[in-house]
Order: sequence, then structure tokens, then C-alpha cells
Amino acid sequence: MSTADLFDSGDPSLYDIRSKAPGPQGTLPVTPEMLIRRPSGDLFGWSQNAGMGWDPSALGGKEYLILSTHGGLRAPDGTPVALGLHTGHWEVGLLVDAAARELKTAGAIPFAAYCTDPCDGRTQGTTGMFDSLPYRNDAANVFRRLIRSLPTRSGVLGVATCDKGLPAMMMALASTHDYPCVLIPGGVSLLAEEGEDAGKIQSAGARFARGQMTLEAAAEGLCRACASPGGGCQFLGTAATSQVVGEALGMSLPHAALAPSGHPIWTDMARRSARAVIALEARSLAMRNILTDASVRNALVVHAAFGGSTNLILHLPAVAFSAGLTRPTVDDWTRVNRQTPRLVDALPNGPVGHPTVQVFLAGGVPEVMLHLRRMGLLDTHAVTVSGGTLDAQLDWWEQSERRAMLRRLLRERDGVDPGNVIMDPDRASSRGLTSTVTFPRGNLAPGGSVIKSTAIDPSVVAADGVYRKTGPARVFLTEKDAVAAIKDGRIQPGDILVLICRGPLGSGMEEIFAITSALRYLDYGKHVAVITDARFSGVSTGACIGHVTPEALAGGPIGKVRDGDIIHIVIDRVNLSGSVSLAAGDTELAARAPREDLAPDPDLPPETRLWAVLQDASGGTWGGCVFDVNSVAERLAG
Repeated sequence: MSTADLFDSGDPSLYDIRSKAPGPQGTLPVTPEMLIRRPSGDLFGWSQNAGMGWDPSALGGKEYLILSTHGGLRAPDGTPVALGLHTGHWEVGLLVDAAARELKTAGAIPFAAYCTDPCDGRTQGTTGMFDSLPYRNDAANVFRRLIRSLPTRSGVLGVATCDKGLPAMMMALASTHDYPCVLIPGGVSLLAEEGEDAGKIQSAGARFARGQMTLEAAAEGLCRACASPGGGCQFLGTAATSQVVGEALGMSLPHAALAPSGHPIWTDMARRSARAVIALEARSLAMRNILTDASVRNALVVHAAFGGSTNLILHLPAVAFSAGLTRPTVDDWTRVNRQTPRLVDALPNGPVGHPTVQVFLAGGVPEVMLHLRRMGLLDTHAVTVSGGTLDAQLDWWEQSERRAMLRRLLRERDGVDPGNVIMDPDRASSRGLTSTVTFPRGNLAPGGSVIKSTAIDPSVVAADGVYRKTGPARVFLTEKDAVAAIKDGRIQPGDILVLICRGPLGSGMEEIFAITSALRYLDYGKHVAVITDARFSGVSTGACIGHVTPEALAGGPIGKVRDGDIIHIVIDRVNLSGSVSLAAGDTELAARAPREDLAPDPDLPPETRLWAVLQDASGGTWGGCVFDVNSVAERLAG
């Protein structure tokens, strides 16, 4: 291509340009009172609505804003014109379309606005991960600004699917206290008929390097893993868990989470959500009526019953904070996990590991809630966006044709017993399902840490349900160096991999799935533990202890660990207690100076550094990594 081709296309028809147009025909239904009393912005907004082609005579309807994380550009037949960053936001424009058409049919006026989201899978092992968690707050701020930028709104619909976009949307809707809002989860992708799921295939590089996977198998598996073009990943990672928690909070209609993207049942959910927001507005039910301390407690219980991603320990407090509610503490998470059995057998937890679409067919959130209601673990007086109580919602579900049809479909088409996907407590116990999350402390994590204890390989857990490990530390300051050590064999069975300077101040609290996935699918990986001040993907498994606080760069004792130090780990999966400690003892650790090589990653963006400082002043990771303006202002004033 020549420079001349860039300057001019050589098409004379391009110069047929007009400076005037006749404009929309007709008149706006304004009244004298509107002209006198309404803000000029309301009136000019109608001018723009007519200019965009809306029937001027129909501009008196109520206005609703549909927000989404849609990304990419699809041709009318669904083929890509420009790719999105991930499948999770590739098809959600279809949900926006379905909801908008339903609103229009009802005489309302829909608006659509967008703030797309990144993909944690795409940024794994790259500096793109430094922006992942900070993005959530940025997107929530953008969504809130977009909501306020339509002053004539009567309600809001939020459409989102994945790891950070969906929590951001939940935060934005939660803060819209005085308006009706409904969350529309974007659903999940399908599992490949042959090949590996999207979680397992991400370890292809490590397995190939260790001679456990051929080049041909890697090439085929990587091609097929995302078996359908839309939806979040097939496992119960952060994306799927966020959908589950959103429904458990009452923000979504019943049986909305984990629907298969692109299917009629998925778009039907968007249409019904549009009807729901209109019905809420008619009854003067707003977000403040839906999101309560009771609904937050229900979400904690459902998260435990599903065995969901530990990243919700960051996101659920942020949603509660946005709603003006009390943020759940470590003690709250511990108490709920001790009293709530895990009932769901899904990827990656197992023991079988069903894909999320099969969890949906087995009944999804309402099916799990039926068991939890029988156990007396839910506050069923909580109101949901259906307009009624959770009790009424579950009564409908138990007798519904929808429930019977989908569970029968799962049995007949997939050959899977729904009762083996979502179990009653007795069956779950007999199959060895254990509670999800433990919060170890100890001299290396005096402020606490997190481990998905249910994901530790059962073969390395003692008969009493306790995982015990003592081994030498192998310390790394970057994920890249740690993964290289795994691939070239420098990490051996019995080692304890310690990754530091990867908390908020070091790397934006990156997600280190590249390490955990590599270890999971190596034959000796279950004999290696991981300790870090970073966080984990919701699909991570193994003896992986993250969220260690204080982080190394905040003076945490984990920043004093040297290669060869003996570390002792105890995780009691029955009582959900544990510790992670330097075996030499508290006195030895206290006498040590921090390592001299502690430093933030040189590629840490300034925006992420600012995010780290602001969230630290607002309660830190245990507080949900939010921005508490009052706390920040007090710090600045001090």
C-alpha cells in the first residue's frame, strides 16, 4: 500500500456532501408546563431522541437505561468483523437487543450504553494482569456516571458476564439505591464435545514443556476449548460465581445465572428481566428494597454451597459497600463456610467436575436454595427483583414445569443425574464434598490469607481431614520466573513455592493462574504448595494460599522469607482453620530484616499504583478493594 492510498481513496463520489438535512418530521409532545418547569437538558434530550430516529409522538414513555459490557463487532449473521477481548462479552449485545425490544413493546424508551471488559484468561502471565482487578473499580465508576448521565431514567438493566465486568456492574447497580434495577447475567459457554475445558487447556504450555502433552494435542485442544462463541468459561470460576452470587443477592430473576449463551432460554431471560424492571418501577421497589443485610448473608451461604471462587471475597464486600451495607468480614466468611455444606459438583472442584451449563440444567441457584431452605440457612423473607419474597420464588421453582423439563433433559440428553450435580446434604457428605474456603493465619500471614481448601487433592490430605506440609521455600518475585522454574524442573515435589511482591502495591494483586494450572496438571503438582500475596483464578486448585496480608511491600513478614527456609502449613478442611508459618519460629522471623530485593514490578502502571493506595486507605483487600471517599479524605487531612 502506497502513502497516496492512505491520503485519498480516489473515489469522486465521496465529495457529495450536504450541510443541511430536513430533520425528523412531526412534533414533540411537549406541554407548556414542561417548557416552563423542565430542565433544558430534558427538552434537548428529546430533540436528540428524535434526531436518532425515535418516533417523536412516542417520546412520552418512561425511559430505561440498559448498560452492558458488550465487546467486539458482529456481522448480522454472527461472524466477527472485529473480535472482542473474550467470549463473555461477544454475544451480550443480543441480550441488550432482546431487553430493549421488550421495553419498546411495553411503550417504554430504552437507552443502551457500554463499558467493555478485559479477559483474565487472555492476560494470564502478562503485564495486562496488572490492570485486571483495578479495572473493576474504574468500570463501576463509569457505569455509575453513565446512569447519572440519563437524568430522566426510570430504572436500569445491567448486562454483564465475566470476572471484573460483572462485579463492576453489580457495584454500580447496588449504588443506584433509589431506582429499580435488574441484573442480567450473560451466561456460560458450552463444553467441547471432544477435548479439554477452558480451564484445563490453559496449562498446555507447562504440560508440553514437561513432555506430558504433544504439540498436536495442544493445537487441537486450544482450538476447541471455547466450544461456543459466547458466554463465560465452563467452570465455576469468578465469572460463573459472580453470576451465582448476583442471583443469590436477589438482583437477578430466578434461574438466570449460568444460562447457555446464545440459546432461546438465555434471550428469554433478558425479555423477562425487562418486564421485571417495569414491574418494579410500577410498585416503587428500588435497589434499596432488594439489597439488604439479609440478602448479603444469603449470598454468603449460596457461595459456600456452590464452592465458588475465592475472588468473591474481594467482590461481595464491594457490592455490599456500594449498597451502603455492612461489609462481610473474615469472621463472617468463616462462620458461614463452617455451617454450610458444599452441594455442587462442578468444575474445577469435582469430584466429577460438571460444566456450568449442566449445573444450570440441574436447577442452578434456585435448586441449591431449595436444599438450603430446608436446612434453615436462608432468610427467605428477603425480596428479590421478581417483586416477591425468596420464599415465594422457591415455592414456584419447586413445582415449576421449567425445573422438571430441564432436569429431565439433563438426564436424557447428557446421561447425567441432576442429583449428582446438585446434591442434598447427605449425598454430598457421602461423596466427600467438603466446605470451600479456609482462612489460615500464622507468623507469615498475621493479617490472614485464603485457600480454597476443598480444591486440595484428597490424596495428600490425611484421614482426619487435615492437610499438613513442611518443606523448603522456593522464593520468586515474578510469576514469569516461577513458571519458568516449574517448566524447567527447578520446582520439585515437596517444595513450597513462595511468590511475593504481587499484592496490590506490587502488581495490582495479579491473578497467578499460570502457576496453579501448571502445577495442577503435572504429575507431581499436588506435592507442591503455593504461598503468595497475589490472588488466584476461580478455577485454581491445589494447596494454594493467597491474599497473604500484610503483603510483602506493606511490611508483611512474607517479605522476609529466603530460599531454603522451612515452612510449615496446616489446613484443617473439617473445621476450616489453618496456619502458614516459618518453622524457625516467631522470634527468628521478627529479628530478620525484609529482603533487599523487594520492589514493585517496574511495569506497574501509575493508574494501578493510585488504585493500590486508595484501596489500602479504604480497608484493603479484606474490605473489597473499594474506594471509601471518607476514609481517603481523612488520610489526606491527617
